[in-house]
Amino acid sequence: MNKIAVVLLADTDTPGDMGRMANALTTVKEAREAGDDVRFIFDGAGTRWVGVLAAGDHKYHEAFSSVREAITGVCAYCAKAYGVADRVEAAGLPLTAEYEGHPSLRGLVSQGFQIITF
Repeated sequence: MNKIAVVLLADTDTPGDMGRMANALTTVKEAREAGDDVRFIFDGAGTRWVGVLAAGDHKYHEAFSSVREAITGVCAYCAKAYGVADRVEAAGLPLTAEYEGHPSLRGLVSQGFQIITF
């Protein structure tokens, strides 16, 4: 079993950003189906995706819902900085602040996780 942490950093502004988000969702889904220990983290501008994807009318809402159990956190610092902390809380996802307000990627590496960023 692999240990994989997928970190979505892409913003919501461009088609390229949407492509990175879709690739992140696909990677998480594939890892889950393979039985890997996978963690999905929204960080940086990627925190803006939570409110967008949680909306039932987004074309990737179903994909987001299918990997929801793998979402282990949304960067607390970045969610506040991008003004989306309320949307994260409304979506029922945890804000994480393990290291100076951010998720600890180093902590995941020390636990043997490979980090993949999109």
